[in-house]
Amino acid sequence: MTAPRYPFSGLTRRPESETRLRVLSWLLLLPLLAVVGRLVQFQILEHETFAAFASDQHDLEEKLLPKRGRIFVRDRTDERLYPLAANREAWTVYAAPKYMKDPVAVAHELAPILQMPDVDLVARLTKADDPYELLVRQAPSDLVDQLKQKSLEGIGYLRTVARLYPETSVSGQLIGFVAMDEQNALVGKYGVEGGFQELLAGRPGSLVAEKDAGGRRLAIGDSKIQNAVDGSDIVLTIDRAIQYEACTRIKGAVERHGADGGSIVVMDPATGAILAMCSFPDFEPAEYGKVKDLSVLNNPVLFSAYEPGSVFKPFTMAAAIDAEKISPKTTYTDTGSEEIDGHTIRNSDGKANGVQTMTQALEASLNTATIFAERQIGKDVFRSYVESFGFGTKTGIEITPEGKGNISSLAKKGSIFAATASYGQGITVTPLQILAGYAALGNGGRLMKPYIVAEIIHPDGSREKTKPVEVSRPIGARTSRLISGMLVAVVENGHGRRAGVPGYWVAGKTGTAQVAKKDGAGYEEDETIGSFAGYAPASDPKFAMLVKIDHPRDVQWAESSAAPLFGQMAKFLLTYLQVPPERPVKDVPPPVSPPPVATTGTAI
Repeated sequence: MTAPRYPFSGLTRRPESETRLRVLSWLLLLPLLAVVGRLVQFQILEHETFAAFASDQHDLEEKLLPKRGRIFVRDRTDERLYPLAANREAWTVYAAPKYMKDPVAVAHELAPILQMPDVDLVARLTKADDPYELLVRQAPSDLVDQLKQKSLEGIGYLRTVARLYPETSVSGQLIGFVAMDEQNALVGKYGVEGGFQELLAGRPGSLVAEKDAGGRRLAIGDSKIQNAVDGSDIVLTIDRAIQYEACTRIKGAVERHGADGGSIVVMDPATGAILAMCSFPDFEPAEYGKVKDLSVLNNPVLFSAYEPGSVFKPFTMAAAIDAEKISPKTTYTDTGSEEIDGHTIRNSDGKANGVQTMTQALEASLNTATIFAERQIGKDVFRSYVESFGFGTKTGIEITPEGKGNISSLAKKGSIFAATASYGQGITVTPLQILAGYAALGNGGRLMKPYIVAEIIHPDGSREKTKPVEVSRPIGARTSRLISGMLVAVVENGHGRRAGVPGYWVAGKTGTAQVAKKDGAGYEEDETIGSFAGYAPASDPKFAMLVKIDHPRDVQWAESSAAPLFGQMAKFLLTYLQVPPERPVKDVPPPVSPPPVATTGTAI
């Protein structure tokens, strides 16, 4: 048999040679296949990773660093979202004096651009062997562009991100602020920024790459990039227009009365959604470093517990009505004072008013009336009602820190503790607790959980809406109607007249509370907290609101500080919410001021 020939060489091929040639061919082909496989990996399977490597540092950072979520509020007039917190590109500007040949000349060039004293910069840049000197944190791009045009020796730049707060004077205590951590990441502190830090921050990406012995990434080594997950956006329940109005008015009132501070908080009684929350003094989130008194960072609406005074009386009346021990027409004889456990409790007017109905007593804010009502149900039942309104526990609103107040005196032996608590002394509450309680008085007895976040918008576009939560029903619907009628009488006939709005039935109550001494027993002289809480329209509330003025120096009673401000805000709200008038518009009657009698246990 003739051996086969190669078609063009004319040579005879031996079987052994054919085998060796095949082996050699495969040996040459394997590296080629490996290269092709790598190309497939680079261009198809890991295209995104290697595209990032091939791009500039900024593109790589975009994939590894998450964008912090934004914080929005909505304006009812156009339904648009307006950012309270957003992001902007920023730079860290630093110097390396160790590598400067002429640091003095560099300092002279920098001083006018950075608006820093020339002498200070010279001192900082002439430090021998100093490899890093921070000059500006979160510098804007236009400033960095100016510096780069100078091509200054030893000046470096690191791209970073800064928080932008477009709306000023809308409550830093509500928003909070962000600070840089050791990794130059933004970390939320206080308010929404702090309470939702994990949600807003997102999740950083990661980069895994094979390296050689010198720590250099291998060009053909296995590499993988895990993209960052951006933070979620948050839409607050706050109405932009109502918030602006509240912040503007509380600032004006505090300054007008020479007060230590003040707060306004507005809620939708049907849902618990907070429509406005503002206090003064406050701070600007972008300038938190200028805050000298750290207590200003806390939100007093949530955090600052105080003895509420007579603004608490409607809860006592509602409890006794709900327990069917009194009615608005129940009478008692007011002797002007009560002797309890060796203590004398007097009315603020210093008078014995004789036979009074419960409604008349609430209009005149008689301390002896709520003591009478509390006695009808007993201190244990009274305590259970106080707890069912949410006092003594945190409301559970999403932002922190939140106080819970203190009603522990109600568990003590003796009658004096329940008696003083009946008119708002000897216990402490937060403004938010009072507001939630008043909302329950007006909305049929349903205590709703206050909340500040309307919606969360996740990076993938999905939306998570907050659902209202009913906490409890401390009183029934009938009691709600009766106590609302009594509170309307307070505004129409009593100390709450200046909180009224022409054309509407407004329900509410004043409270002029004494301030407990920080050291020792008793109360501070000539120091009070004026509050007014209420809702409107009384029969179908569209809002509940609390106004609080701390230590006004030009007036003594809440009817002259908190009540007028409540009336101004209520008028704005009813107009803004387009609530039609309920009755012919007429002027609100002038206030009936009590005589300036200073008595122990006063709470109007």
